[in-house]
Amino acid sequence: MLFSKWLPWRFIIKRAAQAYGFMDPVTLMARLRQFGHPSEVHEPLELIRAGVVFHARGLVNTRAIQYNLDWIWPFWIVKQFKPNDTSFIPRGFSFSHVNLTHRNWTAVGDPGLPYYPIVDPAGLVTPYLDGWSIDFWVRSGSGDMLIPSEVGVAEQRLEMTDGSLSLVTRSEKAGMRLETTVWVAQAAQGPRTHIRAHAYSSNGGRLVLSLRPYNPEGIQFINQIEFAPDNHFVIDGQSRLDIDRSPEKTLFSDYAGGDVAHFLDQQASAKQSVRCDIGMATAAALFPLQDGQAVELGASLPLIATEETVPSRRSGSPTHDAQTWEQIIPQTARLAIPDDRYRFLYDAAVRTLLLLTADDVYPGPYTYKRFWFRDACLMVNALLGIGMIDRAERIILDFPQRQTVTGYFQSQEGEWDSNGQVLWIADRLRTLTGKRYDAAMLQSLFKGADWIAGKRLRKVRDQPHAGLLPAGFSAEHLGPNDYYYWDNFWGLAGLQAAVRLAESAGSHPKADGYRGQAQQYHRAIMQSIDSLTAKGSRGAIPASPYRRMDAGAIGSLVADYPLQLFPAGDPLIMKTVAYLQTNCFHDGAFFQDMIHSGINVYLTLAIAQTLLRSNAPGYRPLMDTVAELASPTGQWPEAIHPFTKGGCMGDGQHGWAAAEWLLMMRSLFVREDGNTLFIGSGIPSEWIESGRELSFGPTPVPGGTVRIRLRKDGPGVQLNLDGSGHDDDIEWVAAIPGFRTQAIADRSRTLILERL
Repeated sequence: MLFSKWLPWRFIIKRAAQAYGFMDPVTLMARLRQFGHPSEVHEPLELIRAGVVFHARGLVNTRAIQYNLDWIWPFWIVKQFKPNDTSFIPRGFSFSHVNLTHRNWTAVGDPGLPYYPIVDPAGLVTPYLDGWSIDFWVRSGSGDMLIPSEVGVAEQRLEMTDGSLSLVTRSEKAGMRLETTVWVAQAAQGPRTHIRAHAYSSNGGRLVLSLRPYNPEGIQFINQIEFAPDNHFVIDGQSRLDIDRSPEKTLFSDYAGGDVAHFLDQQASAKQSVRCDIGMATAAALFPLQDGQAVELGASLPLIATEETVPSRRSGSPTHDAQTWEQIIPQTARLAIPDDRYRFLYDAAVRTLLLLTADDVYPGPYTYKRFWFRDACLMVNALLGIGMIDRAERIILDFPQRQTVTGYFQSQEGEWDSNGQVLWIADRLRTLTGKRYDAAMLQSLFKGADWIAGKRLRKVRDQPHAGLLPAGFSAEHLGPNDYYYWDNFWGLAGLQAAVRLAESAGSHPKADGYRGQAQQYHRAIMQSIDSLTAKGSRGAIPASPYRRMDAGAIGSLVADYPLQLFPAGDPLIMKTVAYLQTNCFHDGAFFQDMIHSGINVYLTLAIAQTLLRSNAPGYRPLMDTVAELASPTGQWPEAIHPFTKGGCMGDGQHGWAAAEWLLMMRSLFVREDGNTLFIGSGIPSEWIESGRELSFGPTPVPGGTVRIRLRKDGPGVQLNLDGSGHDDDIEWVAAIPGFRTQAIADRSRTLILERL
C-alpha cells in the first residue's frame, strides 16, 4: 500500500496518455467530478463495474450485429436496426450497441427459487441468467418463414392460476401459426424449465428449434453445440436441452459459415456438433409439418445452471418459503374489482414480487438481479401489504449480514439512504404485526440509527447543508453527488423509527436520545428548505439545497409517500407535485430526464399516492396511464421509451414497479395515515356503481388484519369488515368517495353508508 502511494501514478498516467495522443484521464475525471459536490465516494464501484460489463457487451454487439444483419436476431435488434421503425437508432458515433428501445421480458419460475428463465416479447427463451437462448420458427412448404421477432408484435399472455405460472407467445403469418408456452415445474430430477411449441402450416413445411448465441441484451457466446442420439443438445459441455421427439434432421454452423438459418434446406449434418472459437455457434433441429396439421414439440432443461448456483444468504435457511404456487398464492391478499385490467395487473405483480423475493430481494430477474437496500425495503413493504409477513420478516432479519462494523447498511458505497430505509421497514413490520426483535437484531438496528446520527454534518455552520448527511450518489437517478433531501428524509424517518423501536423494547432512555436526535435533524432539514430562494425552489422542495427545480425533485416527495413526515396536503409537497406535473410529465406520467430518460412507473405511482393522501382527484388518471403502459404480460420495465413504449433503461421486469402497483391497489381500500386507518378512500365510483362486490384482503393493519368487502346497496353502499386483533389506538374511518364519512367502532361488522 505504501509503495503504491509513493509511486507517481497520476504523473505516469498523464504522460502515457499524452504520449499516445489520448485525452488525459486524470484531468477529465477531475473535471467530471466538479459537477457534483465533494463526497467520500464519487461513483459506487458496483455501478462502475456493472456499466463496464454492460458496455463490454455493447462493444461485442457493435462488432457482431451490424455486419451480419442477414442473421435472425432478437426482437429488439430487429426493431432498433430497422430504418423505417420508430425504434431505429443511428449507429455512427455510438460507443456501443445496446438495447435502448425494447428492454422488455417476463420471467417464469418457482416462488421458492431465485432462478428466472425469461421470455422476450417475441417468445425468445433465455433459460439461464445472461445466457444463450432458444428460438422457434416455422418454415412453410413453399420456403416462406414465420420468424416471431420479424413479424411485428406477437400476441403474448401470462397465464396464472393458484397452482401455476406460464407465458404463452403466439405469432401468425401467411397460413402459418406458432405458439410457445414456457413454465417451470418440479420433477424427480429437480426443477426444470419446460417449453412447449405448437406449430401449423397450411401447406406443410417444418418446425425449427434453434439455439441462439444471444439474449435480450445482445451477444452471449456459444462455443460448442453437440446433439446426442437420445434427442438432447449439449451446449458448451454443460447445459443439456432435452427434446421429446426425434428431429427429421439437425444442422450446425459457426460464425464463418453464417447463421444456421441460411441452411435449413440442406441435408442433415454428418457431424452432429459444431465448435466456433469466436463464440457464435448456432444449431437447428427440424421437425416435419404435414399440410394443415398442427405439430406439438416439447423441450426441457434444468432450471438451475451449474455455473449459476450460488449459496443462499438466508440465515438459518427457513423452510416456510419452500412453497409451490399452489401453496403460496392462497396466502396472499386477493383483489376483486370490476376492472379486469387492474385486477390482472395486480395478480401479475403478486407473482413478480414472489419470484423476486424467493431468496435475496432482486429488483429484476436479469439486469438487476443484485441487491440494493432501497429496492428491497420498498418491495418488502409490498410483501407486508399483500400479507406475506413470514417472507418479509425473513428478509428483514437477514439485513444485519450486510451491515458494516460502523453500523452502515451497505449495498453500494456512497448511498446514504439505506440505514433510514432499514429502520423504517423494520419498524413497519413491528407496527403491523407486533413483532418483538431479539437483542441481536435490536443492537443492529440501534447501531444503524447511531450511524445516521453520527454521519450528519454537525460541524458545518451557516450553509444550506448544515446538519444534513454528506453529499452522496443517492438514488442514482437524481444526479451527481449532492446533499439530497431524499437521503435526509430517509435518515430522519429512520431516527423516528428508532424511537418507536426503542420504546417498544422498553428502552426509554435510548428512545429519548433518538427523539432528541430526530428533533435536531428535523430542524436542520427545515432550516435548509427555508433557506432556499423563492426563485430557485418556487415554494417547492428541489432535489437538494443546491439545485434548481428539475425532475430530481421527485426524490423529495418521499417525505410524503411513504414516510408521511409532512401532514397530508402540505403546501411544500403539493407545490412540488404541481411543478413535476407541469414540467416533468409526458403522456400523462412522470418522465425522469436524468439517467432514466424515460417514463417511470413507480415514481408516477408515488405521485398518485400523494394525491390520494391529500384527497386530490388526480390519482386516478395516473393509475390509468400506468395500467396502459404495462406490457401484455402485466410487467413494467424500469423506464419506458416515450415512442416505442418499450423499456429504455434498467430491467425489463421491474420489482419496485410491481410493488408500487400492489401498494396502490391496497391504498384504494385501506390506507394508514398517522393514527387513522382510512377504509375505501380511493375506490372509484364506477366500481361501486357496477353493482358487483368489491373486496381486498386479508391485509395486515396495525395490530391485526382486515378484509374489506363492499357493494352498492340501494342508494348507499354496504361495507363489510372482517378483522381481528386490532390496535385500539388507531381510529378507523370509512371514507369512500361520494358517501358520508363514518367512524368505525366495531371493526367486524356490516355498515350501510349513505350517499352524500
